[in-house]
Formats: sequence, C-alpha cells, structure tokens
Amino acid sequence: MTDSPKSLPLSEQDTQFIEQLSSGTCRDPFAYLGIHKMPKGVIIRAYLPEALRVTVIDQNAKPIALMDKIDERSLFVAELIGKKIDLSYRLLVEYAHTTIDVEDPYRFQSHFTDVDNWYLSEGSHLRPYEKLGAHLVTQNEVGGIHFSLWAPNAQRVSVVGDFNFWDGRRHPMRYHATGIWDIFIPNAKKDTLYKFEILDKNGQLRLKSDPYAFSAQFRPDTASVASGLPAIVEPSETRRRANDPDQPISIYEVHLGSWRRNLENNYWLNYDEIADELIPYVKEMGFTHIELLPVSEFPFDGSWGYQPTGIYAPTSRFGSPDGLRSLIRKAHDAGINVILDWVVGHFPTDEHGLGYFDGTHLYEHADPKEGYHQDWNTLIFNYGRNEVQNYLCGNALYWIERFGIDALRVDAVASMIYRDYSRKDGEWIPNKYGGRENLEAIDFLRNTNKMLGEQGHRGATIAEESTSFAGVTHAVDNNGLGFDYKWNMGWMNDTLRYMSTDPIHRKYHHSLMTFGMMYQYSEKFMLPISHDEVVHGKGSMLGKMPGDCWQKFANLRAYYGYMWGYPGKKLLFMGNEFAQGREWNFEQSLDWFLLNEEEGGGWHKGMLNWVRDLNHLYTKTAALYELDYSPEGFEWLVVDDYENSVFAFERKAKNGSSIIVVSNFTPVVRYNYRIGVHDQADYKEVLNSDSVYYMGSNEGNFGVIHCEEIESHNKPYSISLTLPPLSTLFIVKENVVKKAEKAEKVEKVAAKPKTVAKKATKPKTKKK
Repeated sequence: MTDSPKSLPLSEQDTQFIEQLSSGTCRDPFAYLGIHKMPKGVIIRAYLPEALRVTVIDQNAKPIALMDKIDERSLFVAELIGKKIDLSYRLLVEYAHTTIDVEDPYRFQSHFTDVDNWYLSEGSHLRPYEKLGAHLVTQNEVGGIHFSLWAPNAQRVSVVGDFNFWDGRRHPMRYHATGIWDIFIPNAKKDTLYKFEILDKNGQLRLKSDPYAFSAQFRPDTASVASGLPAIVEPSETRRRANDPDQPISIYEVHLGSWRRNLENNYWLNYDEIADELIPYVKEMGFTHIELLPVSEFPFDGSWGYQPTGIYAPTSRFGSPDGLRSLIRKAHDAGINVILDWVVGHFPTDEHGLGYFDGTHLYEHADPKEGYHQDWNTLIFNYGRNEVQNYLCGNALYWIERFGIDALRVDAVASMIYRDYSRKDGEWIPNKYGGRENLEAIDFLRNTNKMLGEQGHRGATIAEESTSFAGVTHAVDNNGLGFDYKWNMGWMNDTLRYMSTDPIHRKYHHSLMTFGMMYQYSEKFMLPISHDEVVHGKGSMLGKMPGDCWQKFANLRAYYGYMWGYPGKKLLFMGNEFAQGREWNFEQSLDWFLLNEEEGGGWHKGMLNWVRDLNHLYTKTAALYELDYSPEGFEWLVVDDYENSVFAFERKAKNGSSIIVVSNFTPVVRYNYRIGVHDQADYKEVLNSDSVYYMGSNEGNFGVIHCEEIESHNKPYSISLTLPPLSTLFIVKENVVKKAEKAEKVEKVAAKPKTVAKKATKPKTKKK
C-alpha cells in the first residue's frame, strides 16, 4: 500500500528543489539531497521516482527511521535527532514489485580537490584522465564508480546507465565553479554502460558519450563503458633507446581491421589473434616498429579511425582495452616498438560526440571559418581553450603511460598549424598578427612535445607535416615544434613521380631523385610509403611502376633498395612488402594468397624476400642508419649520370665503416660501369635486387670486386661494376689497406738494405 504524502509544512527551499528535481533542472542537488546538519541532529532527503516506501537503515541493515514522503513526486525526508553528519547509512527502497537496499550517492564527497579544479581550469593538469571520466574507486569502504565531466555551460548534468534505468532524473551531478560535474555511484559495477544526460545552455537535452571514457560500446551503439583506468606500463630504457636518431627504425604500418581477417566469414580478428600472427611476421621480416592506424574509438569504419569520437578508448572492434595492452606487450617482448597514429586535428560531428557539447561550441570554434573542416566534414579543436588543450595533451601521456605506446605519429599536422589550410581567400580568419599560422595549435604541439620530453617514459613523436614549415623537429627552446621526426612527403612525391615515368624518359627527371639532398639536414626526416599512397584511386605501389610484369617488379625492388639506402628512417604500409597488385581495401584482408607459387608465380614471394633482406641488412649495418641526420654520413659517388639513370652514394657509420649503394633505373645492363671510391680495398656485393632469389635476371658482381688505382669521379681509386637492369646493389669493403699502413710499409722498406728492399718489391712485380 502506497504511503500518502505527509502534510508536513514545505519550506520555500523544499518547494524549489522538488520542482527542479522532478523537472530535471536541478543544478545543485548536493545542496539539498543526502545528509545535512540540523541544530538537533541531521536531516536526510532522497529523491526516488516510483518508490513507495523508504527506510533509513544502518550498515547492518537495521532500521533507523521510516522516511516521510513529503511530496507525490517521490521526495522522501527523515529527521534524525541526535545523529551526526558522519552517519553511515543506507536506504531500503520499496517499489511495486521489489525492494532494494541501496547506498545514497548524495552522502558521498567529491574526489575533486581545490588543486584539481585549479589545474584543470588552468589547463595544466598533467594527467586529467586520472580525475575526469569514470573511475572505479572506494569511498567510506563502499566500492563504486566516480563519474565526472567538464560541461561549464550546462544547466544540469546527470549520469545515466544500467544502474538507474537511463533516467536522468535519478542522479543529477554536483557542480563545481570550474564547470566540472561529478558524482559517486556506490555499488556500480565495472564495465557498466553509461552516458551523460546534459540539459544544455539552451534547455535542450543531449545524451553524450564520455570524452574521457576508457572503453566504448561496439558500434553502432555509442555508450561509454566504465572499464576503469588501465594500470601504468613501466618504462623501458631499451624501448626508449630504440627510438633514437642513431638507431635503425623500419616501421610496418598496419590497419588492424584488414591486415588479416577470418577466412570463414571475412570478420575481424581480435587483438590477441592479431598479435599471435602479426608479431612473429613483423619480427621475421626484420621491421623494428609497428605503426597502428588509429585505434581510438570511431563510429565509421570507412574513416579507418581518422575521425575518432573517444580518444581515450581503444576501439571495441577488436576486443577490450586489455586486449590491446596485451598486443603491445607481446610486441615489446619480441623487441618491437609500437607507434600509435594519433588524431588530434579534428573530430566528427556525430551527435553523441564532442560537437556542441553543452549547447555551446565547447571543444570546437564557434565560427565555421575556424571550427569546420571543409575537406572532411569534421570539427576543428579550439586549441586556445585551456581545458581542450589539457584534454588532448593529457591523452598523449595516457597512451604512453597506460598502454606502453612508444611513439605517437601525429596526423594532419599541416591542417592544424595553418588557419588557411584548404581554404580560399575570405574563408579563414587570420591570427592576432594577421598571419596564417594557427598560433594556438602551434603552442599545443610544442607543449605536448615538451611535456613528453620531460616525462620519464620519453615517448617519441612523429609529424605528418606536408609543407615546408620550418623547425618541425627542432627543439621547442629553439622555436621548433619539438617533434622527433617528420615524414618527408617531398621526397616521397618526387621519387614516386620519377619511378612512375617510363625509363626512357627518366633522364629528363633525374633531379627528382637527388633534390631531397638540398634540404635533407633541415629536419630529422622519415621516408614514408604509407597507406595514403595506395587509396582513393591511386592504385597500388606495383601499379605505379611502368613496363611489363617483369619491369614492374624490378622497378619496385630497385626503388625499395634506393629508399633503404637513402638517409632517413623507413616506413612501409602493409601489403607493399609483397607488392599487392590491387589498391588497399579496408573491408578485406590483404591478398596473402599471392605468396603461393600457383597464384603469385613467385613474383610476390620474391618481393617479400627482398624487403625482408633489406630490413635485415639495414638493422645490422650501422652505416645505413647511425648518421642519418649528419652530412658526414652520406656522400654522392655518382650523382650526374642522367643519360644512364644511374645513382651511387656511400653511407658511413660513426666508426668509419661504410656501404655503397648503386641504382640503375633503366632496363639495360651496364657492364664495366666505373665508380670512384676513396679506399684501395677489395669490395663485395652483399645485396642485389636483380638476384634470381627475388625473381630478377641474376646479373651482378660475383666474388671479389677488385679496386684499381684508376682515378674516377674525383677519387684516386675506382671499381668496375656490372649494373643489372632496374636494380639496386649494396656493396661493402673488405680487406681495406689503410693509407697509414701503406705509409708505414714504405718507411720500413726505405730503411732496409737494398737486397731486402728488392725482395720486398717482388710481390708487387708478381702482382703486376
């Protein structure tokens, strides 16, 4: 039987709060609900829609008092004489068909301190994710979830989820003057689904996912999942060292949804299944790093992750956050570093996401000339707002500390740092100095890179910056952006233009292969053949090469050889290592069947073998990586032979060891091709892209290549080579006769008697 409302006198405060609570407009529920001090004891108030009877009980479930229902809209009150404000109580709530023993969320305190609020509003909280979002905590010996959200212009915010029937009236949150809302929901369980119901500035209800959610529901559903903050992954000096400029870095870029799929149903593999197949493959292929296309939660498969709605939540497409952590850990166990493609330049307009979050343009600019990206139909972050910059900057540290990510590749940097990016005159707003640079975005990038540099984990950052913006990899203190590396988009575009040209015409485009040296040491460059080169109608890497089948494969092998020899860290998108013939399709597995003799004819297997051997030679040859960013590490030996389309250069290590790389980009064998060298020594060909093992014609230099005292290319010595058609060779010195040793021998000979001197000259005569 339902208790009738007591005819207790209602104060103006009672009337006001009852109206606000029942209409869902209460901004400060903690001022009224829960336990409050009175002159002779305490008063407990509870708003429990549809409840029939409520009893205050102690922690042993013994009744303390039956609450009075003072309004038909389910407001219950109990005055407890002699009790203190620290009373530990629960509520026994009777509904029509059940009775529930619950903790009262409004008796618990906030876990936000004044210092937290200060740092968050200032935008200087190093780890905002440790406070905002959904955290599994214990308060007053009661376990539950602490929810918090930044929405400064909202009229009311409630957390809704499995625990309260998704009813926004039941758990309105506490408001802080900094614009943060929070509440502790006792006994809420791990992995519960939740969202925030926001009564926005304009009185409109919005149901938003948590920007700081650590996990998200599988699309097309959009709820956040209270999975809890992942544990810290301890840093490793070995992993940190592997990112250094004097180390070999060969990156395998991977889209987890299409690297391999389940053959039976074309469905995705999960994180653990991917790890068990991907990591041994990458290890065998000799790559040092794996770069994951974005794995932050995103709604549309066709964006490949480049339009994220939850940058703190690994996508649920492949399993749980723990599954991703397991994949990364297995990579580390195999000695492979993991790079994350990090998208902080824009976000999609999906209703459950960040757009118009609290009825204002909170995360994005209000003016579409600043806040709307015309190319991608997305919204651009307002980097000038402290809390937005903190949200993004903290996310960088989150992935490195909580998942063990070793480096972040920052997507679309050019779109961030230029206000007129992809805009015509009149479509953009200049900065305060009248310029085109986005000063706030530049500050954000500098602050993030500097912060990561100061932390013990020292995650590296890589910029995908497609313009000639100065100082991308220069130190922040020297007015640089502070990145560790920059993608060399100019080198990639120039060399692919050259390679796509018929060999007969390449002599007219010779400088495309050499121009990169004009700016090589202005930045710390990485050479990328990324997913961008095999999508949107660009075809495959193999398809870019001219000629018949033999020439296409030979061209591509020669190009990869040139790339691996050229200064700069390497990146290759999946499928390119075996020359997949079709353009990449994110909805299908790579064409692994091409590696079978029956389907691929050996061509693709030959390419796979070539890339594997390139990687293994690269990682064990210091001359190919130690001095990537020093002029002392590179010298052209043949740079101007445009008639024959031949290039030759020498790469050098810190200890003086070296390797010579020679490319012939015509389908003509060049016999007796002479190249000048510094040292009188025996030389040996250690890698040849024309080897029959790689499906080449097997031309080359077999055995010892003898150096001759014949001047060539302004060098005192030279070697004569056979240059196979459309090929790249790697040649090393053996048995070097050092000049100092020769001089010493001459001195010894001069000091000896003539008879001995004659004997000493006999080997020379015999040799002649």
